[in-house]
Amino acid sequence: MYGELLCERGRTVLTVAAAIGFAATAAGEALSGVRGALLVADLVLGALGCALVPLLFRRPVPAAVAQMVLTALVPTATPPASIGVVQIARRGPLAVAVGVATAGVAGHLVRGLWRPTPGLPYQWWVVLVVLGHAALVGGGALAEARRQLILSLTERARRAEAEQGRRIAEARAAERTRIAREMHDVLAHRLSLLATYAGALEYRPDSSPDRIAQAAGVIRATVHQALNELRDVIALLRDTDEDPEGPLPTLSGLSDLVEESRAVGTPVEVRDGLADPAAVPGATGRTAYRVLQEALTNARKHAPGSPVRIDLRGAPGERLRIVVSNPVSGGAPGPGGGTGLVGLTERVRLAGGRLDHQAAAGEFRLAAELPWPA
Repeated sequence: MYGELLCERGRTVLTVAAAIGFAATAAGEALSGVRGALLVADLVLGALGCALVPLLFRRPVPAAVAQMVLTALVPTATPPASIGVVQIARRGPLAVAVGVATAGVAGHLVRGLWRPTPGLPYQWWVVLVVLGHAALVGGGALAEARRQLILSLTERARRAEAEQGRRIAEARAAERTRIAREMHDVLAHRLSLLATYAGALEYRPDSSPDRIAQAAGVIRATVHQALNELRDVIALLRDTDEDPEGPLPTLSGLSDLVEESRAVGTPVEVRDGLADPAAVPGATGRTAYRVLQEALTNARKHAPGSPVRIDLRGAPGERLRIVVSNPVSGGAPGPGGGTGLVGLTERVRLAGGRLDHQAAAGEFRLAAELPWPA
């Protein structure tokens, strides 16, 4: 609809321009002394040339050629014929535009022979006609090139805007995934400890006051640690300049992680084949810590009380290998839909590593490999 409106507006503008040029040329002919049948021919054939202007949008070449024929008869046909040359140069191939312009030159040269312009030698008439038509073809081609350039830039801008919108949507989705993964890694471990201690208080109300006080103290300390870690994660996700409270967890904190699990009744055996866990690079160490944290959390939730075995080995320039295994419990599984392992797999993949997990022969086994640059 918008394209049709522009086309209709273009026809109207060009028709009005042709009519103005025709009227000015007819007035000049009358003032120069043209009378009688010759003036009538100028008026009739010039008006016919103007009537052909709208046809330039539907049948451009036949309409333009007809206008070129009229230029051989009357000067009033020159304004609409000039518009025809420009339109052909804009809408058609350059070869067609040159052919139409050549027909226009021929028509003007014929008219110059039998109706010469007073005071202008024929040789100069030829030069002006050729230069004029060359300018019309060049102007039309230039206008079309400019229009195509504008359309191309507009399309590029539209595509760039759409691409920017897609990138923003992807960035938002990635940020939501990142936040969800960080929240799960931080809170799942602490909350599982809280659930274990709270369950012990619920099922053993006859415990001694000292044991109840000890469990309450552990719950309080765990809640405090969870709040601190949650605040640290939020600060990291916001990319603020504030330093998190305390260092970020790394593989050197494995002993504290193991003691927390042992304190709630989960036997943990660690086979540490690393010469110096503190030498593991920060990003790799944090990812390894999250792998072990998630494995111990899952063991407490899905196989409470079952022994857990952790194997660590690796060296700089090789790969850090982590294997965590525990017997599969026959009881009902704890809460959770496996989203922790999904997020953990993505975290390890982004770190350049690989994570596998499977349950077979009555044992659940989680294995991860992470890059360890030399």
